[in-house]
Amino acid sequence: MSLDVPPKLLEQAEQGEVDEAEFVDCVRDSLPYAWNLVATLATQLRVDGGAFADNQVPPATETERGQLLRALASDAIRGSMERHFGVKLAFQNCHRVAVFPIEGLDADRYAKFTSIRGQLLNQSPTLRDC
Repeated sequence: MSLDVPPKLLEQAEQGEVDEAEFVDCVRDSLPYAWNLVATLATQLRVDGGAFADNQVPPATETERGQLLRALASDAIRGSMERHFGVKLAFQNCHRVAVFPIEGLDADRYAKFTSIRGQLLNQSPTLRDC
């Protein structure tokens, strides 16, 4: 299961509309590694500026890796995190997450990061099992 859904939030979903802020809280509480990584990168992007900020350090545990994969594999979770942090997320391999600013998105830099070429250049034998 990807998220530890509180009964109140599940009840909202069963009745129709869901409060996105409550969903975001659920994501933060359920996937703390993924949440903190994206939060750190979003802060780094705002502080340092530049075209994007990225992580190149693999998660320390399989639990952390699983959280990251679940967060970024779900359109709903990923989209909510993007809206919350005001960034565009990009993902390569099992850990290379990048955040791009929504305002003034450098389309060329984003396209390069998410391209087939970018994916191939980010490969290494040490990442084979990630």
